[in-house]
Amino acid sequence: MVRRRSVRILNHCHVEAMNKRRFFVIFLLAVIFIAALLSASCREEGQVVSKPDEYTRGFEASENTILRVIIHVFRENGFGNAKIDSEKNRVESDYITQSGWRSKCIARVKKINWNECDVTLSVITEKKTSTGWEMRKLLGKDQYDNLFNAIELQIYREMYKVK
Repeated sequence: MVRRRSVRILNHCHVEAMNKRRFFVIFLLAVIFIAALLSASCREEGQVVSKPDEYTRGFEASENTILRVIIHVFRENGFGNAKIDSEKNRVESDYITQSGWRSKCIARVKKINWNECDVTLSVITEKKTSTGWEMRKLLGKDQYDNLFNAIELQIYREMYKVK
């Protein structure tokens, strides 16, 4: 009989300890979740800039192919209607406006030689303020790399179609 009582007491203590651990883990996860939300909300405001970022990458394709590919990638990524300015070798999308923000993409293509071109990509993001539209930096290098990778993949698809 004595043994049964000690087992019951140990089980009761064990259950209390487990409940405390669960509470601590749940509390810790809630704190981490709230901290992640706060840090993400701070990033959404972006950093005020006077000039948008521009990144450049080289591709092995003709200017016309790259211009067509860029239009396809812009439409695929939700940047709206894009237009080619063939005189300036430039693709420019319309402004996409959503809940106080607007974005626009510009891509310039520069011929290096008969087979290679450089593409300079710039995403302009602006926030509506009481004084008008204010340019902000929201995208980092990783997002530009994702756009360049999409362009490269679409170039390979276009080249495959031609052959």
